[in-house]
Amino acid sequence: MAKIRVGMIRCDLHAIYYASLIQEHDPYLLREQEYGKGGYFYFYTYYNAPARIAFPMVSGFEITKLWDENRKAAENMSKIYLGKPKLCNSFEEVSDDVDLVFIPDCNGDGSDHLKLATPGIKKGVPTFIDKPFAYEVKDARELVKLAKKHKVPIMSLSILRELPHITRFRHRFAEIGQPEFGIIRAGNMEKMSGHIHAISLAQHLFGAGVESVECMGQTPLACVLLDYGTKANRPQKGVILCCASGGMYHCSFYASVYSSLGVIHSPQFSDFEFPWGCIKILKMVKKMVITHKPQVSYEEMIECIAIVTAARKAQKLRRKVYLKEVSVIQTLN
Repeated sequence: MAKIRVGMIRCDLHAIYYASLIQEHDPYLLREQEYGKGGYFYFYTYYNAPARIAFPMVSGFEITKLWDENRKAAENMSKIYLGKPKLCNSFEEVSDDVDLVFIPDCNGDGSDHLKLATPGIKKGVPTFIDKPFAYEVKDARELVKLAKKHKVPIMSLSILRELPHITRFRHRFAEIGQPEFGIIRAGNMEKMSGHIHAISLAQHLFGAGVESVECMGQTPLACVLLDYGTKANRPQKGVILCCASGGMYHCSFYASVYSSLGVIHSPQFSDFEFPWGCIKILKMVKKMVITHKPQVSYEEMIECIAIVTAARKAQKLRRKVYLKEVSVIQTLN
């Protein structure tokens, strides 16, 4: 099969994370802060072999187009990848003559994702939308509606939703039996870009099906309680997301899981582990393009955004908010 031609819309650190696993590049240029934005130091950790990448490449992709509202960022990224990706003058151009539109997003809140993804979806191009899927539930639902209308698969995932290290930690639940309560420590995450990681980590460990949320704190979504109601095989006492809990070593997340029989604590899930999550997601994206089917349920993608939307409302109103209040639960697949 010919390589999947990829058009990337935005040239930030997440673009570097994914591109460096699928495209031949200059590691020494990647090492320069102006170009690689620090990404080099998580991919090249053989310090006596500075040009040896520490992760396996994912074959079958070729980045052919780039766009960023900051033209210099796109120019620098193209140089890292040996000048092969063509620079586009508008994000609408990126979806022409490609097999996949890829929208990376490291620090954004997702409010522009509907706008950026729409041209490619309307052209029938499979699209990966980095976290968060959207800023509001209505945009998330509109993206799914658009994808179904044009019969094109789309997908959105946080790295923490697929990080193998988290999957291995989940396998340790057998040590303590059915979890009754969980805590996710997410450091000082005051923005949507961080909140969605904490929610995705909880979804990875405990599954979907949150019914309601409560929220408090001096910063946005500082402390969020996820309540699964009476659903079987979910923590009956809920899961707390601590998004204002102090500094983070290289963006480290942690989880603690409690039952009537004991507790288990996770190791750190940090920038040094995150590339493995990128690898997993890239393999899922490849399968999506080949099969023309999304590799994650639309309901789970939307639930993540519904949790954030409900948490904002709960923090503002100082009361429990049910996800059904933000109109999310519908069968969309």
